[in-house]
Formats: sequence, C-alpha cells, structure tokens
Amino acid sequence: MKLLFDFFPIILFFSAYKLYDIYTATIVLMVASLIQTIAFCIKYRKIDFTYTITLVLVLIFGAATLYFRNELFIKWKPTAIYWAFAILFLGSQVVGTKPLLQRLMGNKITLPKNIWKHLNLSWVVFFICMGAVNLYVAYEFSTSTWVNFKLFGTLGGTVFFGLLQSLYMAKHLKNSQD
Repeated sequence: MKLLFDFFPIILFFSAYKLYDIYTATIVLMVASLIQTIAFCIKYRKIDFTYTITLVLVLIFGAATLYFRNELFIKWKPTAIYWAFAILFLGSQVVGTKPLLQRLMGNKITLPKNIWKHLNLSWVVFFICMGAVNLYVAYEFSTSTWVNFKLFGTLGGTVFFGLLQSLYMAKHLKNSQD
C-alpha cells in the first residue's frame, strides 16, 4: 500500500498526460505531490523528509516548466531528485554515526554495520544511475516515451532494486542471527 501511496503523484501525472498534455500533467503532479505530503503529515503527525524534498523539487521544476512553457524542466526533475538522494545517502556515510538507510530502517531490522554501509552505497549507485538513465530517455526519446518510462521504468527499476536489496538483507539477517 505504501508503494501505491509513493507512486500516487506519478500515476496521476501519467494519466493527465495521456488525457491532456505535459503542462496539465505538470499541474496535476504539483497538486498531487502537495496532497501526498499533507496527507502524510496529517496521518503520521510528522514531516517526511523524502516527500518534502520531492515536493520542493516538483514545485520548482514544475513552476519552471509552466512559466517557460518548456517540458525539459519537468523532465529534469527526476534526475534532480535522484541525485539529491544520492548526495544525501553518500553524505550520511561520512556525517553521523549511521548511514541514512540504517537511520530509516534500523528500527525494523538488525544488520551488521558494514552491511548497512554496503546497502547505503548501493542506493547511491542506484540513484546516480537512475538519474543518468532519466536524462538519457528525456533527451533521446519523445516526451510520450519519457512519460511511459517515468511510470513503468522507474517503478519497475525501483521494485527490482528493492527486491535485490531484500535478498541481500535476508542473506545477512540469517548470518547475523546464527
């Protein structure tokens, strides 16, 4: 259910693009991201860092798209988000006592410290690659192809990578419980 909630703005963006155009879809994305962030805050009575960063970047790149009537801005947004997260995850390796992934998930599972670092760094690589692939698709393919990639490619890539991460964690959970 959380995955559906996370992808709610992207699904609405995709639908609005298919029914109207990139500019309408951009407005829908901006509103959906705002609703998503507010809904999270109301439900959990706290501000989610991920939704907040995403919202700010959606509003900045969305506003630039609408103001300049240039769809490239909204196409750059995913790369900006991916690379911002890559920087945050990488920075957490040096600042603080725990990598960001461990701070996010450490209360749910227990893993050795070096495994948390490996997992955290693999997310850095994943985010960098996803940002680069997004730019490639944005510049080398039509807007329609990019929108399809934005929904299906990023969702599929994230689910696949999450599955690989889960398998890696499961392997080390067994070893850490022995």
